[in-house]
Amino acid sequence: MSRVDSTDILGNIQRAFDTLNHKLEKDVKDHLRQVYSTLTFALLVSMVGAIVNYVFDFYSFRFLFTIAIFGLMIGLIATPATHGNEKTRLIYLYSFAFLTGCNLAPFIQALDAEPALIFNAYMITCIVFGCFSLAALYADSTKFLHLGGILGSALLCLLITALFARSAFMFGVIMWGGLAINCGFVLYDTQLICEKRRRGDTDYIWHTVELFIDFVNIFRYILILLKDKDNNKRRRD
Repeated sequence: MSRVDSTDILGNIQRAFDTLNHKLEKDVKDHLRQVYSTLTFALLVSMVGAIVNYVFDFYSFRFLFTIAIFGLMIGLIATPATHGNEKTRLIYLYSFAFLTGCNLAPFIQALDAEPALIFNAYMITCIVFGCFSLAALYADSTKFLHLGGILGSALLCLLITALFARSAFMFGVIMWGGLAINCGFVLYDTQLICEKRRRGDTDYIWHTVELFIDFVNIFRYILILLKDKDNNKRRRD
């Protein structure tokens, strides 16, 4: 029986992906490649949106951006996922990603986060998102599908708590709780996407939207937590 060398990081990563390659069906693997490649481009577009809003100072249009984001979501849902509509729905998706990035810029400015802190938050988000995605793919195919109702209820409780919580302790509970819930959604959505594909759903664009929202939410929580930690450190110094 072969042993895993903990010092051979690249080799272990390669073996992990080889195992995953044998575990998933070909059509599911092809679908996931399409989803994650589209997600990568959507995240880049979102980053461009944040930079554009920061440079040109479109903060006063935040309410209009929010309305447009909801409009694009409705457009994606209302437009059938057919080959003929693929380009139109991709335009909706990337426009949604761009405006989401535009709406992130005021959030980042309000936190007064330094570029290094933003970069760290983004890299940590990539690592967290990647780890939970892999955990979902390696687990039994339906292991996390029961989390949907639990996560929805937990999110509702968290929102209600946030309306009345005023102490620093409860702020920490809400932030860490929100991060945990959104990590749970990565597990749930990843397995749900795989299961939908097994049942014939090939709408990779909408599946990208689901994971994109998870990524952005995790980034928000991580950035807030890092900024709070930085503020506490400055006060102690």
